[in-house]
Amino acid sequence: MTFKKILFSTDFSHTGDAALATAAALARENNAKLYIAHVQEPPAFYGGGEMYYGMLDPTTDELAKLLEAVVPPGNVRYEHRLLTGDPAGALVQFADDEKIDLIVLGTHGRSGLSRLLMGSVAEAVVRRASCPVLTFKQPHSEPASK
Repeated sequence: MTFKKILFSTDFSHTGDAALATAAALARENNAKLYIAHVQEPPAFYGGGEMYYGMLDPTTDELAKLLEAVVPPGNVRYEHRLLTGDPAGALVQFADDEKIDLIVLGTHGRSGLSRLLMGSVAEAVVRRASCPVLTFKQPHSEPASK
């Protein structure tokens, strides 16, 4: 299987670091273009239609700077994209629009109540994407032996 366009999604966490290295290696091996994307979520709505902004989020300019700082290792053609919307929906839509061949994203590996409360962007992307999706879970570090 060859890939010409690979999408890597980042939430700026360390979980994505290893996934970025994997996406970059695949892009290099396939001479593919790597799209590095982050999805900015709009403020949520309350039932009455008023906006909820919650804690102060980074501005669009601040997010753009954070995104520009995400650089793949090695010699890889890449482009940054700052998307807006529901993370899973925006990623799947971008992948469809750009005819992406592979999506690579890190997963936090949450389970139980935290997954129920936080949801799983990776799971939603896997279910909805029309192209293959490679999820990368950061391995837990082993406790030091005595």
